[in-house]
Order: sequence, then C-alpha cells, then structure tokens
Amino acid sequence: MTVVSFSHVTKRYSGPRGSFTALDDVSFDIQPGEFFGLLGPNGAGKTTLISILAGLGRASSGSVQVGGYDVVTQYAQARRQLGIVPQELVFDPFFSVRETLRIQSGYFGLPRNDDWIDELLASLGLADKGELNMRQLSGGMKRRVLVAQALVHRPPVIVLDEPTAGVDVELRQTLWQFISRLNRQGHTVLLTTHYLEEAEALCQRIAMLKQGRIVALDRTSALLSGAAHTMLRFKLDRELPADLAAQARVTGRIVQIPARDAQQVEAVLARLREAGCAPEDLEIGRADLEDVFLTIMQGDTRPAAVGVQP
Repeated sequence: MTVVSFSHVTKRYSGPRGSFTALDDVSFDIQPGEFFGLLGPNGAGKTTLISILAGLGRASSGSVQVGGYDVVTQYAQARRQLGIVPQELVFDPFFSVRETLRIQSGYFGLPRNDDWIDELLASLGLADKGELNMRQLSGGMKRRVLVAQALVHRPPVIVLDEPTAGVDVELRQTLWQFISRLNRQGHTVLLTTHYLEEAEALCQRIAMLKQGRIVALDRTSALLSGAAHTMLRFKLDRELPADLAAQARVTGRIVQIPARDAQQVEAVLARLREAGCAPEDLEIGRADLEDVFLTIMQGDTRPAAVGVQP
C-alpha cells in the first residue's frame, strides 16, 4: 500500500525560445507513516513536483495519487489528504492568527475546531499570538502560522517545502519536535530542504532529483553506507595545493577531503606538509549526507549503493 504515488511524471514548458523539461519521467512511492526526503539543487524540479501533487500545476504526462485519489480527476478528495507548507510567506493581512486558522478550518468543513487550533498554537509557540493581526508577526512567526494552517484539518500527509529556510534555531527545533510527534502518530511527511543535516536526522528514505530526473532513491542508511570513504576534516588558513583542491570541499577555513583508508590519510597529510600547509583541528569522520549528495550531483553515482531507478 502507498499513500503518495508519482507515476512517470513529466512536465514540459514551451515558449518562443523552445521547450524546457522540468520533470523527466519521475516515479516513486511513499508509504504510510514514512518521513520521506526529496532533495536536489535549485532548479532540480522539487517545487514543480510538489505543485503537481498539490493540484497547483498539471503534469504534461503521468499521474499522481494521494491516498488512492488522483490529484486531477479526484482533486477535492486528494486535497483533503494533504497539508502543504509552501516556501513563500503567503498570508491575509486583515485577520488575526486565530481567525486565519478558523477560516482555513472552514475550507475543510470544520466549523468547530478550536480545541485543535489551541493545540497547534501551543505546539508551535504561538499561544500568545492568537489574537494578533498577521501583519504584526515577524517572518518566523508567520512561517509558524503557515505550518498551523497546513495542519489545521489533520491531514494524513504533510508536505514541507523548505519549511526552515531563513528561520531561527528555536523555530527549527520547535517545528521538528512537533512534526516528529505527528509522524510517530502515523502522519506521512514529505520534506524538501537544503539543510541536509535535517534530512539525514529525520528522513527514513530519500530521493534525489537532478535536472528533473531521479538519480538516487534509497533508505538514508543505505545512502550513507554506500559512501565507503571517510572524510579528513581540518581548518586551513591558506590555499590548498591544486591536486588536493580538486578533490576537496572547502567552506571558509574548513576543508574536507575524502580518504578511503589510513594510507590515503597519510598521503594527504604528507602532501600538506610538502606544500607547507599547517592544518588545524584535524579529525577523521564518516561521510555525511552532504558528502553523498555532492558526490551524486557531480555524477559519481554507484547504482548498487544508492538505488538509482532504471
């Protein structure tokens, strides 16, 4: 049994300058109760796929079902299965937080929903904001209200499209504690995020999109175990030698270089000494999801390890 099913979904755009394929034959299923991650660089097709799932866009070909309902031919039934938190901060400036949630409840035929609204406000740190006008809220508080709106009809499937982009640490922790509790209670969660540490910590399975195609699809643990190498991490205040720079990931002063065994670690250290580099805070750790993601996006995939679809 599946709760969300994408079957051979293709989306093409045509214009005076030619056509563009945003999604190319995308197929995968999400099981009930899963916490599923959809990852990819900007422009990979994630938001396009979610828009089709939500009924806000139409696939050029293929089909999408939610809870057994087709998102095109059975739109009303499919939409009731979904609670979607969009990337953009969209709100009505004429209503208070509580009024906004009551109106959203009314869309789904739930006129007496105050007990659940109270629980949402408390769980999302909005208990003291219920009577404030939406215009009075900070960006982070508005995003909390968007989450509450998505959950106000208790949907079995929760879709989070970059829910923590640009928000503070407190909101992230509050949000993930609440969403994880809902997931444990049986709600299915589909998450897109650029914070790969979130995906690694939360998601049981992950699909990776690149240029509109699925390039990896597997359990998070399998994706991580497929990265056989460890990572040599250190800080450096000067340029790396060109041969090491070609294989390194550099973030500010932090350098990460893959090393499959002790011999490779010693070879890297010897090359650093030879180049006059003095690494600080040296450590060796396993590859994380960001390492796996970058490897796959750069085209160095291993189908047996990452479950790439045919």
